[in-house]
Amino acid sequence: MKIVLAATLLLVAPIAAHATCAASDFAIQDVKVAAVGSGVATRLSVKGKLVNNCASAAAAQVRLDAKDGSGNVLASKVGWPAGTTNVSPGQSVEFDLGRLMHYQSDMQNYSLSVVDVKAW
Repeated sequence: MKIVLAATLLLVAPIAAHATCAASDFAIQDVKVAAVGSGVATRLSVKGKLVNNCASAAAAQVRLDAKDGSGNVLASKVGWPAGTTNVSPGQSVEFDLGRLMHYQSDMQNYSLSVVDVKAW
């Protein structure tokens, strides 16, 4: 019985040593927002870079909020910039979440935040 317990601890210990990543371990950098096109064909472009500052590989879900001039949220969308691919520690992935949202002429301000983290 002691051998089974010791073997189990040896198998689980490496897993416990890897701390899970949190939203605060990711950074969003180099954000550029633009309305592309004109009239009905106008689309939103919200480009940026998601950086993994965690000690292990993981992916992050990012929330995009579009606000009017008074700060009221007009639309919100979430997306996984790296899809189901983990981003290695210290690495980054470029994204454009604007394609998830329909452009509205009263959209004045945008905010991006990491809302979830997962290791695939």
